[in-house]
Amino acid sequence: MTFLELGKKVLQETKIPMTVNEIWEKGMEKGYDKILGSLGKTPMATLGARMYKHVKNNPNSSLSSVGTRPKKFFLKTSESSKQIQKQEAKEKQNSKKLEKTEYLEKELHAVLTYYAYMYLHTYTKTINHSTSTKKEYGEWIHPDIVGCHFSIKDWQSELTEFSNTTGNPAFKLYSFELKRKITFTNLREVFFQTVSNSSWANESYLVAAEIDSDEEFNNELKRLSNSFGVGVIKLNIKNPDSSEIIFPAQIRENLDWEMMNKLTRMNKDFKEFLKRINNDIRGKEIREEWYDKIIDKELSTNKP
Repeated sequence: MTFLELGKKVLQETKIPMTVNEIWEKGMEKGYDKILGSLGKTPMATLGARMYKHVKNNPNSSLSSVGTRPKKFFLKTSESSKQIQKQEAKEKQNSKKLEKTEYLEKELHAVLTYYAYMYLHTYTKTINHSTSTKKEYGEWIHPDIVGCHFSIKDWQSELTEFSNTTGNPAFKLYSFELKRKITFTNLREVFFQTVSNSSWANESYLVAAEIDSDEEFNNELKRLSNSFGVGVIKLNIKNPDSSEIIFPAQIRENLDWEMMNKLTRMNKDFKEFLKRINNDIRGKEIREEWYDKIIDKELSTNKP
């Protein structure tokens, strides 16, 4: 049996589109690998090469493929063709549904503000890029939204005073870079934009309403998150309470004061944000009206 014959035989029996990995595993399960003329050092790679080459060079072959990440092979039988047609119809339907539910980025701001308040116990402030003195590259310097978690809400006044005296901050600063959608196409650009404009904070997050569900994409996003300490949050527009942290951020104990000073000089919103935190800590009272408005706060009683 040749590698190509093995692939066709497995597809004929399963009658569904399969990746090279799935075909090889099913072939071993049925013992077809034992009757191959030659295995070689990397049989799965050899199987893939044979099938890719065959489909590419033989357009009239009974074997065909669909997709790219990863590519799936199938036989042009009625069963497989129906599977492919159903898959394509489903993708078109999802695409049309997405077009009908198009939303503005400002809607994401409100959802993130709510989620940060309810689940990170954090007050947020939107940073308007247009107010920056360096508009041409401001988005690579400061994030879309910044946030502050106040420990003083839970601390006794004596502990707050002790914290101020010893120089241990009674707060935690957050940085959020907000995108409507993250895919393979824009992953590296938006991720390293987040890295560039968030290294000053205790925790930083890349946030989006749509995140590609492809396994290879997910693995790359996880690798980047682990390597650079940037967390990832997926927002749920229809139900903000169902938003979730996909990958947690690495906590930085020390703030980057030089970068924060640069942000303060560049953007008046960030300057006001720090001023507000300072006033709230000194006054031992958080003035919520100075931060982003929290939508539908009455929906939940689990307040920070």
